Amino acid sequence: MKNSVITFPLPANEPVKTYLVGSPERAALEKELERQRNMVVDIPIVIGGKEIRTGEIGQVVCPHDHQHVLATYHKVTEKEVKMAIESAMEARKQWMNTDWTTRAAIVLKMAELLATKYRYILNAATMLGQSKNIYQAEIDSACETIDFFRYNVHYASKIYSMQPKNGSGNLNHTEYRPLEGFVLAVTPFNFTSIASNLCMTPVLMGDVMVWKPSTTALLSNYHLMQLYKEAGLPEGVINFLPGSGALIGRVCMQSKHFAGIHFTGSTATFKSLWKEACSNLDRYISYPRLVGETGGKDFIFVHPTADEKAVATAAFCGAFEYQGQKCSAASRMYIPKSLWPAVLKNMKAMAAEVKMGDVRDPFNYINAVIDETSFDKIASYINYAKESKDAKIVLGGRCDKTVGYFVEPTIIETSDPHFKSMEEEIFGPVITVYPYDDDKMEETVTLCDETSPYGLTGSVFAQDRLAAERIADSLCYAAGNFYINDKPTGAVVGMQPFGGARASGTNDKAGGEFNLIRWTVPRVIKETLVSPTDYRYSYLK
Repeated sequence: MKNSVITFPLPANEPVKTYLVGSPERAALEKELERQRNMVVDIPIVIGGKEIRTGEIGQVVCPHDHQHVLATYHKVTEKEVKMAIESAMEARKQWMNTDWTTRAAIVLKMAELLATKYRYILNAATMLGQSKNIYQAEIDSACETIDFFRYNVHYASKIYSMQPKNGSGNLNHTEYRPLEGFVLAVTPFNFTSIASNLCMTPVLMGDVMVWKPSTTALLSNYHLMQLYKEAGLPEGVINFLPGSGALIGRVCMQSKHFAGIHFTGSTATFKSLWKEACSNLDRYISYPRLVGETGGKDFIFVHPTADEKAVATAAFCGAFEYQGQKCSAASRMYIPKSLWPAVLKNMKAMAAEVKMGDVRDPFNYINAVIDETSFDKIASYINYAKESKDAKIVLGGRCDKTVGYFVEPTIIETSDPHFKSMEEEIFGPVITVYPYDDDKMEETVTLCDETSPYGLTGSVFAQDRLAAERIADSLCYAAGNFYINDKPTGAVVGMQPFGGARASGTNDKAGGEFNLIRWTVPRVIKETLVSPTDYRYSYLK
């Protein structure tokens, strides 16, 4: 019994290391990159803490050198998915009754292990397996993952402290139970931190998981499983299932114990999972919690008073960092015709300076897109623009998959605000720009709001602050994360909880307390100190 109240104050964000030449972190990372590149990891299925190998093998390769195999992995069959559900439900018996401060201590140990022993392991795996440069890996697989661990513990403490007041002669309190079943986590390739958070947020609140990791992020995700184990997470709380998402989703969602899904991925996949849950609704013990962050067609809206260099920098970084493979990446821009020539000139100057290639060369700002399917999709949009009379390529446009899946930073300029690449998500280093007549700003704001079905991120640039406010108000449903005079990417845990609505998801804000409360079932308990013994109202006596 703990006769104490443990507090978890608001933490600081994990500092981003600089990796300067000659620094200890640079030396440690380069050593780890070399170690991982010169080995082939055998990635098993992990169920109930036990490693399982089916013999049905897939490969993990470097996107920037697709002939180089980093790992092999074993694919699940229906048998293993059912085993994982049984394992999760067995682990739940203990985990849901574990004191929440003990769960918090395990999560905080994960943060400390990642900040030290596992930092370069996770960063190197993310660089090699997901083709992120040093900085993009550091802010993701190290800093943001650590921040999720630490901030979620603080947010959990806030939720558990939300209690009703007592009445005359009675005591009241709320207990926050985990969901009655297991949660399915379906995680993306583009952020190691998201893969971790989609599992660990429900786990912190006492839930148990069946985890379907992205095939193209298996190397870093497998190292996360090793981190969880070393931190003391009990066996079976998270079950790691590489393989077919369709198979895993179907089997999980047919189980009566399916209690929720924590998802980041495509809008089409999330919609199909939602429909599957609805079709199986009569099977479930409770209505499942469906939490998802999906696609985006994120925008930059430029007011005539905007600073040209600031716009160019935001558009370049927002569109091309990590090859545009962020849900928040800038992929369409509305800009006054009077400003566009100067902004384009600045963006071309930046493009002339950056290099593209292998992640092991720290001077390569641009690396590869994740796989051949993604490469071919991006190339198809670029080719469509090249052949259209309503658009032209004004920067980049070359694609080469001979060695790795490389796509140049590309700008499409269009005279049609409903051009295909203005409306559809591409998920690559491509931004489409619509220069508008300076005197048609209001109509263009409406176009920005109504063109896309998504509502994830967006930004406005204006030195006229009142104009920026008016535009922000007009676009209040167009973006769940909105930026004034900044690029629409780079949300930080504890500062800008992340998520969008419309076709972009359920807007449950990873990195904030809103997300955590979705993984609980509150029960309010009233205790009467002295029970009444007379049924009569006062006026009847």
